[in-house]
Amino acid sequence: MIKFNKFYTHFNILSSILIVISLLLLIFKGLNFGIDFKGGTLIELRSLNKKINTSNLRDNLSKMSLGDISVKKFGNDKDFLIKFENKDNKKDIIEQIRSHLDKSYGNTFDFRRVENVGPKVSAELLRSGVIAITVALTVMLIYIWIRFEWQFSLGAIIALFHDVIITLGLFSLLNLEINLSIIAAVLTIVGYSMNDTVVIFDRVRENLRKYSDIKIFELTNISINETLSRTLITSITTLLALLSIFFFGGEILRGFSLAMIFGVIFGTYSSIYIANTVLVKLKVSQKTVIKQEE
Repeated sequence: MIKFNKFYTHFNILSSILIVISLLLLIFKGLNFGIDFKGGTLIELRSLNKKINTSNLRDNLSKMSLGDISVKKFGNDKDFLIKFENKDNKKDIIEQIRSHLDKSYGNTFDFRRVENVGPKVSAELLRSGVIAITVALTVMLIYIWIRFEWQFSLGAIIALFHDVIITLGLFSLLNLEINLSIIAAVLTIVGYSMNDTVVIFDRVRENLRKYSDIKIFELTNISINETLSRTLITSITTLLALLSIFFFGGEILRGFSLAMIFGVIFGTYSSIYIANTVLVKLKVSQKTVIKQEE
């Protein structure tokens, strides 16, 4: 049997440090919001007859005073994804860019896709994203509160906030773009983490009825070991799928898959070392379960 409970204190300290660092990053550095949330223009380009260096294309477009600009490879060496702020709100900006690129490189680009997001729409999308995450967390809290005793509910919610805050902190640290797909990933992380926690909590509650003479510190360890094979199989198979998407799914899915990878790792970790630690700290016992059932 693996002694997970031996490391409760060590990993709690580590998690506390990571949460503080994440909060400081979110407060002072902030998140790198994409076009979905701050407005701007997205262009998908294809080079028709020659290979063009990404940094060279970025430097060339920077001369046009487009504001914040991002140029990335998209799919293959001849496809580019360009995102820029268009801070002056020029109406004919696409034609200006087309003309500028034609002068610089010749008639070598095919404009395959152009998308515009105005500041009003982006503000509404950001507000909707925040509301979606808040509602998801609230509904999860209500479900756990009904499904389990309040000590279990508190442990599950702390674990959820732990996963979301640290994942967003990592995105801030690495300056990764936050867009609508990342919001979807965060909501998925909430569901995944909660599912993993509920499985372990169910076994803890069963064992509380079965072993009245075993303290919660040892009982959580027994429960984690009993559900470990299920936890590992679920986490590993999910990670294999996400790693495939990350490496082979292209630029569009990279942020989503990376957020999910972080979330699965932190969700598995928090189910063991955060949620169960709360039960230990609150000294949950057989009396707690029996009282709730009565």
